[in-house]
Amino acid sequence: MRAISLLLLCLLPASADDALSRGIEAFHAGRFTEARSYFEQSKDAQAAVFLALTQAATGGCKEAVPRLATAFADAAEPALTRLAGEALISCVESSLKAEYPADADVLYRSARAHLRGWNDVVYEMFRKTPGSYRVNQISAEILEIQGKYPEAAAEYRKAIEKNPRALDLHFRLGRVILIDSQGPEALENARREFEAELALNSGDAAAEYEVGQILIAQGKRDAGALRLERALTLRPDVGEAMVAVGRARLEDKRYPDAISLLTRAIKLQPRNETAHYSLMMAYRNAGNLEAAKREKAVLDELQKPPEGEFSEFLKKFGEKPPK
Repeated sequence: MRAISLLLLCLLPASADDALSRGIEAFHAGRFTEARSYFEQSKDAQAAVFLALTQAATGGCKEAVPRLATAFADAAEPALTRLAGEALISCVESSLKAEYPADADVLYRSARAHLRGWNDVVYEMFRKTPGSYRVNQISAEILEIQGKYPEAAAEYRKAIEKNPRALDLHFRLGRVILIDSQGPEALENARREFEAELALNSGDAAAEYEVGQILIAQGKRDAGALRLERALTLRPDVGEAMVAVGRARLEDKRYPDAISLLTRAIKLQPRNETAHYSLMMAYRNAGNLEAAKREKAVLDELQKPPEGEFSEFLKKFGEKPPK
């Protein structure tokens, strides 16, 4: 949804009422709760579509899908129709993956659709807009997939030079720097990129999360914990942030708070081994040994090698046939 926020600003109608204008500005800044409130207040005819886009961006696809489908079918404003279509596809895909997380057909069709769309769009981008910063961005993403991290970082920097205020570029550059190295210089360089992203969008929970993790790695635990808590405030539904804050509360011996957060994280990510381990430790340190044992059993189950016919086949594959 990062790219959508800029497109929303471009779509702001000249006759938009104050609530709609403020809502789009809040969306662009990542203040989704505030944006939703403004869209609900607006009397503008397009406010319902903007509200649906906000709901989709914050995990409220069930509410958003009917309005997005209507907006896509109306096709009154091409750019808005496009955004509605993109959000609708994202919602349907997310719902399918949530409902059938291990279904090979669902995963295959999702991958195939993404790959086909990716190839078509990249071809058109290189052909029609070779000088655009987006070409540098897409080149960087391709290099990143190939594991060529220094080259990817160079392309991200070229994109930033062409469009210093584009969202997501500093974030992606920071991530590439971290993937390539976790040394002291790399940590500091990556932190600067995430801070630059936050200067453009103060509501970016992912950038806040990365800054928090880096500060902790740099030995600045208290400062890091504060940034992690801010990330969780911005996006209360992000499991990784819940786990990180939960672990910080565990280290502070705030066991009830840690247990509450880690339990919520596990509901979102049932197979998160770090969350289960941290919850086990929180229960143990709080004196609830029975609950700690239950978490230990779950953790042991998650760490077991896969079983089944295929696993048995692999075990027997190298065996010599009986004489």
